[in-house]
Amino acid sequence: MKGKLLAIVILVSAAAAGGLMYYMQIYGFYYDVEPQPGRDVALLPIAGETPQAISYSGFRAIDADSSPIRYRACFETDQSLDELSAAFRAAEGAEPLTTPGWFDCFDEQALAEALSSGAARAYLGAKNIHYGVDRIVAVTKDGKGYVWHALNDCGRKSYDGTVVGEACPPRPEAAK
Repeated sequence: MKGKLLAIVILVSAAAAGGLMYYMQIYGFYYDVEPQPGRDVALLPIAGETPQAISYSGFRAIDADSSPIRYRACFETDQSLDELSAAFRAAEGAEPLTTPGWFDCFDEQALAEALSSGAARAYLGAKNIHYGVDRIVAVTKDGKGYVWHALNDCGRKSYDGTVVGEACPPRPEAAK
């Protein structure tokens, strides 16, 4: 009888731990980002280093302190792709990252297809928003917009253990 009780306790504990880990990864670390009108969606101009806000509405965003690349946002804009492409830097090879299923305005599969077909374009929103992480903003032909963070070259090198080199800025904690 003691063996059966011990087995039940182990199974219940394992199921509870698994459920808690699932919840923490999908829901637990995320929080809603408080909108800052006029500042939430900005792009880097072709000739400049300071991001400029674009017109947008319907902004929703989530983030998590557990990782610099968990930021996701959705919005709508009345600016055309031609207007944006004439004024702002393209983000070559941008690929949207996955997002929790409950954040339903961000469909990374549909966005990836739109980017590859030309129905959407990606722009650089900010360089090194966190060390080694850039903000990417994508806009579709119908005015839907998406924002996410992606590792840049320095970030990929830093996190995979490769020698970063002189082309990358010093890490913030090393600069002290």
